Amino acid sequence: MARRAGVSTGTLSRHFPTKEELFSAVVLNRIGQLVQRADELAADKDATTAFFTFFAVLVEEGAADHSVGDALSSAGFDIQATASTANRDFGAALRGLLVRAQQAGAVRQDVDTADVKALVVGCLARERDGIDDAARQRMISIVCNGLRACPRLEAPATHPA
Repeated sequence: MARRAGVSTGTLSRHFPTKEELFSAVVLNRIGQLVQRADELAADKDATTAFFTFFAVLVEEGAADHSVGDALSSAGFDIQATASTANRDFGAALRGLLVRAQQAGAVRQDVDTADVKALVVGCLARERDGIDDAARQRMISIVCNGLRACPRLEAPATHPA
């Protein structure tokens, strides 16, 4: 890793004395990039497009970089404790996109950020099965359709016995 970063192993270990600290720094950087992507989507897209695009980005990034999936599932990594600075607050970025999409009537009102993260992790669980891009896109579509707000269905008519 030091060679890839263009530094000596001494420099790397001086800044990151343990593997856990190095892992945290790498994941924090990746989460910071995701927060930046969420901010860009929020600024450039309507609420519906921003939320559903970000959901797909999370699944795609998690498939490409297992540390992202591990961070979202909290597998040995406390994302809230590590990513607590304002410009890297993943929870706030996700919550902001979700609330905007709910206010626009695009996402069910009973969904919260924990649900969204769990659904991303669920999509990533399929990655262990070695799915291809088409299957990943199908999973994203299935989940996004389930997240969409639907007009209230009328109560079924009761039939006299």
